[in-house]
Order: sequence, then structure tokens, then C-alpha cells
Amino acid sequence: MKAVLPKDGATLVEQVEPQWSLLGRMRGLLGRPALGPGRAMFLCPCGSVHTFFMKFSLDLVFLDRSLSVRRVVRNVPPNRIVFGGWGAHSVLEMETGWMEAEALTRGDRIELT
Repeated sequence: MKAVLPKDGATLVEQVEPQWSLLGRMRGLLGRPALGPGRAMFLCPCGSVHTFFMKFSLDLVFLDRSLSVRRVVRNVPPNRIVFGGWGAHSVLEMETGWMEAEALTRGDRIELT
């Protein structure tokens, strides 16, 4: 699965690993040494994220039910809790630093293909 921006057809993330089950969402990225550039984990439903016991920092993209960007939070270090805010229903988790800061703005819609 990959994440695409339909407004211009650009691929945002080449490899997206979805986690739909409760166990998969709870485990998330725990125990992984890294995720790597061009890779993300999609957690749904998910309105908040914790980074306790993580080994690397994350960039988070919180999405609403229609996959529109509600909030982007960059460089979240280990041992933090981040809330997606009102309307957040899912999140894309990426390793910090590889996605350009201007790649997404609030209201952009993402398609998962």
C-alpha cells in the first residue's frame, strides 16, 4: 500500500503498513530499531500516539475519517504522548526527517492505494 496526494498525484509514502487490529495498533512500531525512509505505518482507528519505549523519533500525520490532514506533528522523541485533536481518526507514523516540511498542510487529502 502507498499514500498518494490526489491534488497533484504525488506519492507521499512508497510503503505503508496498515494496522487495523487492536493488537497491531497497540504494538505499532515498538521494538523496531528503525522504520526507514519512504515507509510509514497507518493506524486506524487512532486519535493519539505514544512513543514510550521507542528507539527513534517520529513524524505524525493525523487524519480524519475522509483521510484529510487534521494535524502534522514533527520530530516527536521517545517517551511522549501526542493527541491528534478534534476529528482525528487515524495516523500515519513515519521516521523523523525524510519527509519534506512542505509536503503536507492541514486539509490536504491522502489516498491509500
